[in-house]
Amino acid sequence: MQDKLQDTSELPLFRSAKAIETSFRPEAEIIVFTGDVMDFLAKLPANSVALIVTSPPYNLGKEYENRVSIERYLQTQAESIAQLYRVLREDGSICWQVGNFVEDGEVYPLDILYYRIFKELGMKLRNRIIWKFGHGLHASRRFSGRYETILWFTKSDRYVFNLDSVRIPAKYPGKRHFKGPNKGKPSGNPLGKNPSDIWEIVTQEWEELVWDIPNVKSNHPEKTTHPCQFPIELVERCVLALTNENDWVLDPYMGVGSALLAAVMHNRRAMGCEKESEYVEIARQRLVDYFNGTLRYRPLGKPVYQPTGKEKVAQIPEEWHKTSQVRLLEEQGGYK
Repeated sequence: MQDKLQDTSELPLFRSAKAIETSFRPEAEIIVFTGDVMDFLAKLPANSVALIVTSPPYNLGKEYENRVSIERYLQTQAESIAQLYRVLREDGSICWQVGNFVEDGEVYPLDILYYRIFKELGMKLRNRIIWKFGHGLHASRRFSGRYETILWFTKSDRYVFNLDSVRIPAKYPGKRHFKGPNKGKPSGNPLGKNPSDIWEIVTQEWEELVWDIPNVKSNHPEKTTHPCQFPIELVERCVLALTNENDWVLDPYMGVGSALLAAVMHNRRAMGCEKESEYVEIARQRLVDYFNGTLRYRPLGKPVYQPTGKEKVAQIPEEWHKTSQVRLLEEQGGYK
């Protein structure tokens, strides 16, 4: 079954609430487990989960992580991934969202380091997806990082892929075949185009061939106390493309529950594990808020805000008026 993106503006204010359970039951709809991920995975049956989507904890000095060596870190993750492979269905997928590990000023690209772990299990990489965002830490001795990656692996060659559920508007829908038996007929798909592995998720930004989804910073409507929270809409496309309704979606490092919310919003069953009780309570409350119609979140496909140049923070400080930066902006034409 394939389903298109929901127009959240037409959803009812109050949704039918579902029970949030604390341990696995085959009949459950939502499971929020507090504790160690290996303890939780040990209770799950083999070949039961359609999609595992997560952003694992990694060492960038965030307050909720202990710094460990990269070798020890990867070994620990390999043990968890082996159990995730066990619970994944034969037609299932893993979407592993990571950034970089930084140690003594040197960058280790985690997606490359993780690749071997998945390949040793016999999994196949279908896409390496780029997630671009506009804000983050400003580096002084290297270029500032403004993207992370999603590794999409499948367990077999027989996997769920609902392309029609995630098509985006074509840039030139009027293009036609110029030769062959279909000459003169439309060359595209009436439902839109494939979003590619460098995702374009902002409907108004047709020139940006990336998943341009704002990361969750202080002014983001989904912001909680979690220091490394990913947005709900980052997960929504994975859920729509790689699962069907009523399938299980698992986030083994759920944080404040963004992946679970993305699953529930599209009629999937959701389960997650988190060792920090503070984040578990936030995740549970966000789910309750969703069913109550009071959850604050950024709708899938909403255009990224573009400054007009009139906002105070978008204007060049008076102290800079004689610097090379203002000359550079003038040469580039400033804001259009």
